Amino acid sequence: MKIKQLIMLAALFAALAVVIGALSAHALQQQLSAKELQWIATATEYQQYHALALLAVALLMICNGKSKGLMLSSYAFIVAIVLFSGSLYFLAFSGSTALVYLTPLGGMAFIIGWLALFCAAAGSQFKLERK
Repeated sequence: MKIKQLIMLAALFAALAVVIGALSAHALQQQLSAKELQWIATATEYQQYHALALLAVALLMICNGKSKGLMLSSYAFIVAIVLFSGSLYFLAFSGSTALVYLTPLGGMAFIIGWLALFCAAAGSQFKLERK
């Protein structure tokens, strides 16, 4: 995936988190239970944090190139957002537990993303200057 596409995807994830959060806080307040609203709040919070993390990784690629660690981190964050937040949205909006087993897999993908970023930063060639 190109760096430009990662930045665009990060922006899209962040925008969707704001839209879904605003809808749940205002338009869907009467239609959803407190538990469902909490699932959405958790999903949007994690989605927003990790959209920003994905943006940071993409920007680090500008300085450091597409190292294996940074690429793994970016893909892990994308997969994690889709699995973790997506499964919580599905649970809250549908009431179905069919995808609930994907939530912990998404959580593991978040951890893999952060550990891959750690490994990339620990690399001897890592720098914070424009390449």
